[in-house]
Amino acid sequence: MAVPVKILCILMLLLHKSTHPQVFNDEDTLNLPANYAVGWMETLDDEKLISTMTIPGTHDSIALHGGLLAKCQAWSPENQLKAGIRYFDLRVSGLGLIIMHGPIYQFTTLPRVLKIIRAFLDDFSKETVLVRVKPVFLMTEKVQNLVENMIKNATDIWVKPSVPRIGEVRGKIVFVQKDSFKLGIMLSETDKEKDYIVTDVKVKEEKIKKHLEVAADQCRTGTALSLSYSSGTSLGKLSMKIFHFWPKKLAKRINPWLYKHLEKEFEKNPKPCFGIIAMDFPGFDLIQKVIKFNRPT
Repeated sequence: MAVPVKILCILMLLLHKSTHPQVFNDEDTLNLPANYAVGWMETLDDEKLISTMTIPGTHDSIALHGGLLAKCQAWSPENQLKAGIRYFDLRVSGLGLIIMHGPIYQFTTLPRVLKIIRAFLDDFSKETVLVRVKPVFLMTEKVQNLVENMIKNATDIWVKPSVPRIGEVRGKIVFVQKDSFKLGIMLSETDKEKDYIVTDVKVKEEKIKKHLEVAADQCRTGTALSLSYSSGTSLGKLSMKIFHFWPKKLAKRINPWLYKHLEKEFEKNPKPCFGIIAMDFPGFDLIQKVIKFNRPT
Protein backbone atom coordinates (compact mmCIF):
# COMPACT_ATOMS: atom_id res chain seq x y z
CA MET A 1 0.00 0.00 0.00
CA ALA A 2 1.37 3.45 -0.92
CA VAL A 3 2.11 5.76 2.01
CA PRO A 4 0.03 8.97 1.80
CA VAL A 5 2.12 12.00 0.91
CA LYS A 6 1.06 13.88 4.06
CA ILE A 7 2.20 11.05 6.35
CA LEU A 8 5.45 10.71 4.41
CA CYS A 9 6.18 14.43 4.88
CA ILE A 10 5.55 14.16 8.63
CA LEU A 11 7.87 11.14 8.88
CA MET A 12 10.60 12.99 6.97
CA LEU A 13 10.22 16.01 9.25
CA LEU A 14 10.50 13.84 12.37
CA LEU A 15 13.55 12.09 10.96
CA HIS A 16 15.16 15.45 10.19
CA LYS A 17 14.55 16.66 13.73
CA SER A 18 15.90 13.46 15.26
CA THR A 19 19.16 13.66 13.27
CA HIS A 20 19.65 17.43 13.43
CA PRO A 21 22.47 18.35 15.89
CA GLN A 22 21.29 19.93 19.13
CA VAL A 23 23.56 22.95 19.22
CA PHE A 24 21.27 25.46 20.92
CA ASN A 25 19.22 24.89 24.06
CA ASP A 26 16.78 27.21 25.80
CA GLU A 27 14.86 24.55 27.77
CA ASP A 28 15.53 24.19 31.49
CA THR A 29 15.02 20.42 31.42
CA LEU A 30 17.89 18.14 30.43
CA ASN A 31 17.13 15.26 28.06
CA LEU A 32 20.47 13.66 27.29
CA PRO A 33 20.73 11.00 24.58
CA ALA A 34 21.05 7.39 25.68
CA ASN A 35 24.58 6.39 26.72
CA TYR A 36 25.68 10.02 26.96
CA ALA A 37 29.18 10.13 28.47
CA VAL A 38 28.80 12.45 31.46
CA GLY A 39 32.27 11.68 32.81
CA TRP A 40 34.18 12.50 29.64
CA MET A 41 37.52 13.30 31.33
CA GLU A 42 38.13 9.80 32.68
CA THR A 43 39.81 8.68 29.43
CA LEU A 44 42.32 11.57 29.41
CA ASP A 45 46.01 10.92 30.08
CA ASP A 46 46.88 11.92 33.66
CA GLU A 47 49.94 13.77 32.33
CA LYS A 48 47.91 16.08 30.10
CA LEU A 49 48.19 19.73 31.10
CA ILE A 50 44.90 21.55 31.70
CA SER A 51 46.15 24.28 29.36
CA THR A 52 46.45 21.84 26.43
CA MET A 53 42.80 20.82 26.54
CA THR A 54 39.70 22.08 24.74
CA ILE A 55 37.12 22.73 27.43
CA PRO A 56 33.40 23.49 27.00
CA GLY A 57 32.32 26.34 29.24
CA THR A 58 29.48 28.76 29.74
CA HIS A 59 29.61 32.54 29.80
CA ASP A 60 27.82 34.09 32.80
CA SER A 61 27.07 30.53 33.85
CA ILE A 62 24.40 31.30 36.46
CA ALA A 63 22.61 34.06 34.51
CA LEU A 64 19.30 32.17 34.59
CA HIS A 65 17.13 35.18 35.45
CA GLY A 66 16.51 38.68 34.19
CA GLY A 67 14.55 38.16 30.99
CA LEU A 68 15.72 38.34 27.39
CA LEU A 69 18.29 41.06 27.96
CA ALA A 70 20.06 39.32 30.87
CA LYS A 71 19.47 35.57 30.66
CA CYS A 72 22.48 33.71 29.19
CA GLN A 73 21.78 30.10 30.16
CA ALA A 74 18.79 27.77 30.47
CA TRP A 75 20.25 24.80 32.31
CA SER A 76 20.88 24.81 36.04
CA PRO A 77 24.52 24.30 37.13
CA GLU A 78 23.69 20.64 37.88
CA ASN A 79 22.42 20.12 34.34
CA GLN A 80 25.32 22.02 32.78
CA LEU A 81 27.73 19.68 34.55
CA LYS A 82 25.86 16.59 33.39
CA ALA A 83 25.84 17.93 29.82
CA GLY A 84 29.65 18.20 29.91
CA ILE A 85 30.35 21.83 30.87
CA ARG A 86 33.64 22.06 32.79
CA TYR A 87 34.19 25.83 33.04
CA PHE A 88 31.97 28.12 35.08
CA ASP A 89 32.03 31.91 34.79
CA LEU A 90 30.69 33.27 38.10
CA ARG A 91 30.06 36.98 38.63
CA VAL A 92 30.27 37.45 42.39
CA SER A 93 29.39 40.41 44.59
CA GLY A 94 31.17 41.24 47.83
CA LEU A 95 27.70 41.49 49.36
CA GLY A 96 27.43 37.98 50.80
CA LEU A 97 29.12 36.41 47.74
CA ILE A 98 25.83 36.51 45.85
CA ILE A 99 25.85 35.70 42.13
CA MET A 100 24.95 38.61 39.86
CA HIS A 101 24.58 39.44 36.19
CA GLY A 102 25.18 43.15 36.09
CA PRO A 103 22.76 44.57 38.66
CA ILE A 104 20.47 41.51 38.53
CA TYR A 105 20.59 39.03 41.43
CA GLN A 106 20.59 35.39 40.29
CA PHE A 107 19.02 33.94 43.46
CA THR A 108 22.05 31.97 44.58
CA THR A 109 25.51 32.42 46.09
CA LEU A 110 29.04 31.27 45.37
CA PRO A 111 29.04 28.81 48.32
CA ARG A 112 25.86 27.17 46.95
CA VAL A 113 27.29 26.82 43.46
CA LEU A 114 30.55 25.35 44.79
CA LYS A 115 28.49 22.89 46.85
CA ILE A 116 26.72 21.75 43.65
CA ILE A 117 30.04 21.32 41.85
CA ARG A 118 31.52 19.39 44.77
CA ALA A 119 28.51 17.05 44.83
CA PHE A 120 28.99 16.39 41.12
CA LEU A 121 32.69 15.68 41.63
CA ASP A 122 31.81 13.24 44.42
CA ASP A 123 29.87 11.24 41.82
CA PHE A 124 32.33 11.77 38.96
CA SER A 125 35.70 11.78 40.69
CA LYS A 126 37.72 11.59 37.44
CA GLU A 127 36.44 15.01 36.34
CA THR A 128 37.70 18.48 37.19
CA VAL A 129 35.75 21.74 37.01
CA LEU A 130 37.34 25.13 36.33
CA VAL A 131 35.78 28.12 38.10
CA ARG A 132 36.37 31.78 37.45
CA VAL A 133 35.28 34.18 40.18
CA LYS A 134 34.82 37.66 38.77
CA PRO A 135 34.15 40.37 41.38
CA VAL A 136 31.25 42.57 40.25
CA PHE A 137 28.67 45.11 41.38
CA LEU A 138 28.94 45.99 45.10
CA MET A 139 32.01 45.77 47.35
CA THR A 140 34.19 44.07 44.75
CA GLU A 141 37.30 44.65 46.85
CA LYS A 142 35.92 42.27 49.52
CA VAL A 143 35.43 39.27 47.24
CA GLN A 144 39.01 37.98 47.40
CA ASN A 145 39.18 37.89 51.22
CA LEU A 146 35.69 36.42 51.53
CA VAL A 147 36.56 33.60 49.15
CA GLU A 148 39.89 32.93 50.84
CA ASN A 149 38.16 32.65 54.22
CA MET A 150 35.44 30.41 52.76
CA ILE A 151 37.88 27.89 51.25
CA LYS A 152 40.49 28.02 54.03
CA ASN A 153 42.03 24.55 54.51
CA ALA A 154 40.05 23.12 51.57
CA THR A 155 41.95 20.27 49.91
CA ASP A 156 39.66 19.95 46.88
CA ILE A 157 40.29 23.39 45.33
CA TRP A 158 43.39 24.22 43.28
CA VAL A 159 44.48 27.79 44.03
CA LYS A 160 48.08 27.72 42.77
CA PRO A 161 49.09 29.84 39.74
CA SER A 162 50.93 26.89 38.17
CA VAL A 163 49.11 24.91 35.50
CA PRO A 164 48.29 21.41 36.78
CA ARG A 165 48.14 18.13 34.91
CA ILE A 166 44.71 16.52 34.84
CA GLY A 167 45.93 13.74 37.13
CA GLU A 168 46.68 16.31 39.85
CA VAL A 169 43.18 17.78 39.91
CA ARG A 170 40.78 14.92 39.30
CA GLY A 171 37.84 15.33 41.66
CA LYS A 172 38.82 18.94 42.34
CA ILE A 173 37.72 22.47 41.52
CA VAL A 174 40.38 24.54 39.76
CA PHE A 175 40.21 28.29 40.29
CA VAL A 176 41.26 30.47 37.39
CA GLN A 177 42.15 34.12 37.82
CA LYS A 178 41.99 37.35 35.89
CA ASP A 179 42.20 41.00 36.91
CA SER A 180 41.09 41.60 40.50
CA PHE A 181 40.74 37.96 41.61
CA LYS A 182 44.11 36.35 42.38
CA LEU A 183 43.54 32.68 43.12
CA GLY A 184 44.37 29.90 40.66
CA ILE A 185 45.66 29.66 37.10
CA MET A 186 46.11 32.84 35.11
CA LEU A 187 43.67 33.19 32.19
CA SER A 188 44.69 34.53 28.81
CA GLU A 189 41.55 35.99 27.23
CA THR A 190 41.56 36.18 23.44
CA ASP A 191 38.74 38.75 23.35
CA LYS A 192 39.53 42.42 23.17
CA GLU A 193 37.58 45.09 25.04
CA LYS A 194 34.03 45.51 23.73
CA ASP A 195 34.25 42.40 21.50
CA TYR A 196 31.15 41.16 23.29
CA ILE A 197 29.09 43.93 21.66
CA VAL A 198 27.53 42.51 18.49
CA THR A 199 25.46 44.25 15.83
CA ASP A 200 26.55 42.10 12.88
CA VAL A 201 26.68 38.28 13.10
CA LYS A 202 29.21 37.92 10.29
CA VAL A 203 31.60 40.30 12.04
CA LYS A 204 31.18 38.30 15.25
CA GLU A 205 31.92 35.05 13.42
CA GLU A 206 35.17 36.48 12.04
CA LYS A 207 36.17 37.66 15.52
CA ILE A 208 35.53 34.21 16.99
CA LYS A 209 37.65 32.64 14.22
CA LYS A 210 40.55 34.96 15.04
CA HIS A 211 40.16 34.40 18.78
CA LEU A 212 40.27 30.63 18.31
CA GLU A 213 43.40 30.96 16.17
CA VAL A 214 45.09 32.87 18.99
CA ALA A 215 43.88 30.25 21.49
CA ALA A 216 45.25 27.43 19.31
CA ASP A 217 48.69 29.09 19.25
CA GLN A 218 48.67 29.49 23.04
CA CYS A 219 47.39 25.96 23.53
CA ARG A 220 50.29 24.43 21.58
CA THR A 221 52.81 25.74 24.10
CA GLY A 222 50.69 24.86 27.15
CA THR A 223 52.03 27.86 29.06
CA ALA A 224 48.73 29.80 29.17
CA LEU A 225 45.13 28.78 29.71
CA SER A 226 43.20 30.44 26.88
CA LEU A 227 39.64 31.68 27.17
CA SER A 228 37.51 32.56 24.14
CA TYR A 229 33.86 33.61 24.03
CA SER A 230 31.19 32.85 21.44
CA SER A 231 28.69 34.90 23.45
CA GLY A 232 27.60 38.48 22.91
CA THR A 233 24.88 41.10 22.95
CA SER A 234 24.12 44.37 21.19
CA LEU A 235 23.53 46.11 24.52
CA GLY A 236 26.23 48.69 25.16
CA LYS A 237 26.29 49.98 21.58
CA LEU A 238 24.81 53.44 21.29
CA SER A 239 23.00 52.99 18.02
CA MET A 240 19.65 52.05 16.59
CA LYS A 241 20.74 48.40 16.91
CA ILE A 242 21.03 48.51 20.71
CA PHE A 243 18.32 45.83 21.10
CA HIS A 244 19.12 44.01 17.86
CA PHE A 245 20.74 41.03 19.60
CA TRP A 246 20.20 39.84 23.13
CA PRO A 247 22.20 36.78 24.35
CA LYS A 248 19.59 34.17 23.40
CA LYS A 249 18.91 35.57 19.95
CA LEU A 250 22.60 35.77 19.13
CA ALA A 251 23.31 32.25 20.46
CA LYS A 252 20.58 30.90 18.21
CA ARG A 253 22.54 32.25 15.23
CA ILE A 254 26.10 31.70 16.45
CA ASN A 255 25.86 28.19 17.93
CA PRO A 256 25.07 26.41 14.60
CA TRP A 257 27.89 28.32 12.93
CA LEU A 258 30.31 27.48 15.74
CA TYR A 259 29.40 23.79 15.49
CA LYS A 260 30.19 23.76 11.76
CA HIS A 261 33.38 25.76 12.24
CA LEU A 262 34.65 23.35 14.90
CA GLU A 263 33.71 20.44 12.65
CA LYS A 264 36.04 21.82 9.98
CA GLU A 265 38.79 22.47 12.53
CA PHE A 266 38.53 18.91 13.81
CA GLU A 267 39.38 17.58 10.35
CA LYS A 268 42.84 19.16 10.50
CA ASN A 269 45.84 16.95 11.17
CA PRO A 270 47.03 17.36 13.83
CA LYS A 271 43.89 18.62 15.52
CA PRO A 272 44.24 22.01 17.22
CA CYS A 273 43.31 22.65 20.83
CA PHE A 274 41.48 25.80 21.87
CA GLY A 275 41.52 26.10 25.67
CA ILE A 276 38.19 27.19 27.15
CA ILE A 277 35.29 28.09 24.84
CA ALA A 278 32.61 29.95 26.85
CA MET A 279 29.16 29.81 25.25
CA ASP A 280 25.59 30.97 25.77
CA PHE A 281 22.73 28.42 25.56
CA PRO A 282 24.87 25.53 24.21
CA GLY A 283 23.17 22.28 23.25
CA PHE A 284 24.70 18.92 24.08
CA ASP A 285 25.87 18.23 20.50
CA LEU A 286 27.83 21.50 20.47
CA ILE A 287 29.30 20.62 23.87
CA GLN A 288 30.28 17.17 22.56
CA LYS A 289 31.88 18.76 19.50
CA VAL A 290 34.14 20.76 21.83
CA ILE A 291 34.93 17.71 23.97
CA LYS A 292 35.82 15.66 20.88
CA PHE A 293 39.05 17.62 20.39
CA ASN A 294 40.44 15.91 23.50
CA ARG A 295 39.98 12.40 22.17
CA PRO A 296 42.72 10.60 20.24
CA THR A 297 41.85 9.75 16.64
